[in-house]
Amino acid sequence: MTDAATLIDPPGEDVRIDVTGGQVFCRVLGFGDGIPLVTIHGGPGAPSDYFETLEPLARNRRFVRYDQLGCGRSDRPADPALWQRARFVDELRRVIAHLGAPQVCLLGHSWGSMIAADFALDHPDAVAGLILASPCLNMARVTADMDRLRAALPAVVKDMLDRHEAAGTTESGEYQVAAMAFYRRHICRSEIWPEALMRSVDGWNMDIYRQMWGPSEFTPTGELRDYNVEPRLAELTMPVLYLAGRHDEIPPETVQAYRERTPDARLVVFENSAHVAHIEEPVACIAAINNFLTELEHAP
Repeated sequence: MTDAATLIDPPGEDVRIDVTGGQVFCRVLGFGDGIPLVTIHGGPGAPSDYFETLEPLARNRRFVRYDQLGCGRSDRPADPALWQRARFVDELRRVIAHLGAPQVCLLGHSWGSMIAADFALDHPDAVAGLILASPCLNMARVTADMDRLRAALPAVVKDMLDRHEAAGTTESGEYQVAAMAFYRRHICRSEIWPEALMRSVDGWNMDIYRQMWGPSEFTPTGELRDYNVEPRLAELTMPVLYLAGRHDEIPPETVQAYRERTPDARLVVFENSAHVAHIEEPVACIAAINNFLTELEHAP
């Protein structure tokens, strides 16, 4: 197979799709008889550019990535009432409807795993398979994991984080520098963050992020703080692939606990990755996804 880290230029189109609150930008690449793959990016509020490394998956099927409302090339309405999980799930429904396919495979990354899991539970007949990458499925686990990982940071970094959080100055440059110490351990361990990832960082709508998640990655105090779909994982009727990085902020041990609750599931751990294995180990990640898709397409 051609090096999966090399971007391809398959046939496709950029479209805008009507959703509640405005229009979302959607890129549909590729063709073929394979099950369409619809990706749901993380954030909340970070656009889909960082999924570019997955575009080789469009060689045998339609590959879809879209910017959720409020970020990237989608409309950016200034209405906090729109930033609700149920609205984002309905947004995904409208993107899938645009494809006109009887079934799709969903790939939800990080916060996108919440949207993917909720949709799969609500519309199981529309989902042939489900890929949950670095999934946030139980915020009590997320908070406990973040606390443990934060406690392992150097004392000077922890003190800086604590001081700014107590003072309510988490938007300061000093706090962001301290937070980056965590991000470089548990988000992306690459020495130089690739341009596509930086585009997602630069296009981030932090108003959505702060409202739904919190002031930083390891302080999930926003509206999603009580989310917990873990008890319902046993209801998933389709095959499920879990992905995690060895150094992920969503640790493999947590993802393994989700896998054990899911009837037809498997887990792949990427030993040299943190939270964005598709960027840190793109060849291995694409191979794992391709294998899963091939199994789905050849299932009796």
